Amino acid sequence: MRITIIALAFFCFCTISLKAQQTYSVKGTAVDSVANAKLVNTSVSVLNAKDSTLVNFTRADANGAFNVSKLHKGDFILLVTYPGYADYVERFTLDSVNTTHTFGVIDMQLKSRLLKEVMIKGTAAAIKIKGDTTEYNAAAFKIEPNSKVEDLLRQLPGIQVDKDGKITAQGQSVPKVLVDGEEFFGDDPTLVTKNIRADMVDKVQLYDKKSDQATFTGIDDGEKTKTINIKLKEDKKNGYFGKVTGGVGTDGYYDSQALFNKFKGKMKFSAYGTLSNTGKTGLGWEDNSKLGTGGNMDFTDDGGIIIYGGGGDDLDSFDGRYNGQGIPVARTGGLHYDNKWDGDKQSINTNYKVGSIEVTGNNNTLTQNTLPDRIINSNSDQTYDNFLFRQKLDAIYQLKIDTTSNLKLTVSGTLRNGDTRSDYDATSYRSTTDSLLNKNNRSVTNHTDGQQFNATAFYNKKFKKKGRTFSLNVNTAVNNTKSNGFLNSEIDYYNKQSQLDSSQVIDQLKTTNIKSTTLFTNATYTEPITQSLSLVLNYGISLNNSNANRLSYDKAGNLYNVLNDSLSSDYKFNQFSNQGGVMFNYKKGKNILNFGTKVAAVQFKQIDIFNNTEYKRNFTNWTPQASYQYKISQQQSLRLSYYGNPTQPTIDQIQPVRVNDDPLNITLGNPDLGPSFTHRFYGNYNSYKVLSGQSIWLNGSYSFTTNPIVNNITTDSTGKTTIQYLNLAGKKPSNYYTSIYLDRKISLFDMNIGVNFNLNGNTYYSLKNSELNTTKSNTFRGGLNINKYVQKKYYFRLNAGPSYTVGKSSLNPDINNNGRGFNASGSFNVYLPGKFQIGADGDYTYQAATQSFATDFKQFILNANITKSFLKSEGLKIILSGNDLLNQNKGFSRNSNGQNFTQSTYTTIKRYFMFSVSWDFSGFGKGTTPKAN
Repeated sequence: MRITIIALAFFCFCTISLKAQQTYSVKGTAVDSVANAKLVNTSVSVLNAKDSTLVNFTRADANGAFNVSKLHKGDFILLVTYPGYADYVERFTLDSVNTTHTFGVIDMQLKSRLLKEVMIKGTAAAIKIKGDTTEYNAAAFKIEPNSKVEDLLRQLPGIQVDKDGKITAQGQSVPKVLVDGEEFFGDDPTLVTKNIRADMVDKVQLYDKKSDQATFTGIDDGEKTKTINIKLKEDKKNGYFGKVTGGVGTDGYYDSQALFNKFKGKMKFSAYGTLSNTGKTGLGWEDNSKLGTGGNMDFTDDGGIIIYGGGGDDLDSFDGRYNGQGIPVARTGGLHYDNKWDGDKQSINTNYKVGSIEVTGNNNTLTQNTLPDRIINSNSDQTYDNFLFRQKLDAIYQLKIDTTSNLKLTVSGTLRNGDTRSDYDATSYRSTTDSLLNKNNRSVTNHTDGQQFNATAFYNKKFKKKGRTFSLNVNTAVNNTKSNGFLNSEIDYYNKQSQLDSSQVIDQLKTTNIKSTTLFTNATYTEPITQSLSLVLNYGISLNNSNANRLSYDKAGNLYNVLNDSLSSDYKFNQFSNQGGVMFNYKKGKNILNFGTKVAAVQFKQIDIFNNTEYKRNFTNWTPQASYQYKISQQQSLRLSYYGNPTQPTIDQIQPVRVNDDPLNITLGNPDLGPSFTHRFYGNYNSYKVLSGQSIWLNGSYSFTTNPIVNNITTDSTGKTTIQYLNLAGKKPSNYYTSIYLDRKISLFDMNIGVNFNLNGNTYYSLKNSELNTTKSNTFRGGLNINKYVQKKYYFRLNAGPSYTVGKSSLNPDINNNGRGFNASGSFNVYLPGKFQIGADGDYTYQAATQSFATDFKQFILNANITKSFLKSEGLKIILSGNDLLNQNKGFSRNSNGQNFTQSTYTTIKRYFMFSVSWDFSGFGKGTTPKAN
């Protein structure tokens, strides 16, 4: 027995000794992929896969061979580098069975052949960097059954997705998500990320999308949009998939959505619909703005005037935007179709959207208007009911005429009609005595109808000489808006003893008819001067013919048939402009320099048909610009730029059409106004390291304006305010902004941590009762971001940070409204046995009390849900959710510009509970039977 124990101990000792002496290594040979030349002294590094720290290092011998020893068990990354060649990166594992990993012959690729391609391979991750594009292999990342694209994006290094679906990549916002390089229902990214199934994705590409002009010429014009392109698997391009969700809640809330997609090769067809009063409108503001639903008139960069398509009347109009105020009822739907044929020489992408939204609610606004000699406090209540129905059809057709020329045609048409009703009850007080100043009861109703048509043609051609190109862009738009409504207003004015002094009553019918037709053309020619320097010439003309007819009728008896000449007008606007430009583009090595200027000669004529008078204005606008970009490395760059542009006074500032929708605020014209000129300076630096998942983004801007156009505000003893614009010589309003963002994956905890800091401020000038008021404001914000995802276990995200604002007005230096605040948001989701999930998200807001507002504001909005999945694939789910569990959503905002202080409370969506059922279904491939997923 004793001998057996001794023998066993000896055996264990020998085993331990052998194990201790066991070595781990990696070896291979680096050669040129084409010439098969041995790459002597190639740098070979072995990194830890977890944190990319260096484990060991060597250089290849005269035959290109290398052997890295003194390693240990674990997961590693092999990094092979050689001057002029693309880096070779590959993961590998060493264990007791595989103590040596042999790579054999490694074919190194010349950067000139590979276009600077880097490949990271392995079972745990797959990232490919080619030029400015980062490509993720979706198969290398684990996803849950029925996961959507946004769930996949959350796992990709350098990409974050918040609870609302907003995407941030490498420190920048991502406003555009494409499917196989094509737009999918316009520019609303969530229609892709929240509805396309993750298991359909082959690759995810992240890059800066250039303008059509820059993509064609290869000359950077500074217009870039951070874009994600979802490339689908080939076997997922033949079949269908979709999702149906329906929910019923307490207090009358409901939410239902449906999406159906059918893909067949290069053809895609999709349809969706929503019916909800929980804030899901189904049409984002980015796309809404393209419908031309604004209501303003302004000058373009070249000095032209634009009269926007919606509103534009004397009364309130509704643009269909929901900003969290009121209770919305949204009914929306859409169809999408895109296809390619004729060997991909021809393609079409078309969308149809239809929908309505109604928003009802109440607003209460407290305003403190600080004047040189007194303060006026106002309290206003508004009740509103706004409705808008719209439908839009758009299409993009592209034709590859031959190998050197292309044609792109874009058309869109929009029909809309809306109704608004607003009732106002406002009271103003003298702050010194708290006596009544005035009372205003006002009611506005308005109906609008609008039609808009846009068409664009873009032709480009490349010549035999490399870099020589020609392109022509033609854009036309036709817009008609009609409206009619009623204004009922009664203003009571009081003396210092709060006794009624006088009254003003208005009861009018108002009609508006606005028509505009615009044409814009631009031809661009590029000519290479040397291998590094190119010349860009462009010339274009624009025409804008518009008519604005506004009529006001006073009431006589029971009819509104007495035309009020002082509040009626009929104007024609005719504008013609010539614009030319010269730009130089220098590109050599890591440096890109653009500089040049554009000049526009604008002829503007306004005809007052009522009074048979004309107003003419001719002016020349210069817009110099310059930008410099230094490409430090593939994922590290520095950019500096300057833009200068004049701002011509708008026609409303020079000769406004008199309106009385708010009789307590009147605008007067100033025909002697001259243009101002603004200088803007920008700078940004970004760096992204693939192996460590670290991204750094720094940006800043500063601008100042000479000969600025400022407000001259006069408030009389009754509280009536008159606004007139003037040029303020010798003063230079300015503003600045700086931001720092850092994000890194912490391998020890397998989570992403980011920090951000930004500082912004401005100096603004105005005249109040003929006294100069200088307003200065500075705001600091900082934040910490943490997020982590563990498959089939949990996901959480946290973002929190403080803020502090310092503001000062020269007319009221004793008023201190400096304020601190704190904001935090977070969410989590936990997977439980039995196919259960629980999740929650919350938002916390704090604003401290100020001198003008004596109470602080605290609000914590907490939402939660419990989900039970059914079927093998978990395609059927029942969900119990709660919105604003603590019932703290008060609807609150507070603003200050140093001279006026405003606090608003408004109707908003508060606590409710909802029971929902969701079903994912799909069928792919020939002979595939439908199934729930």
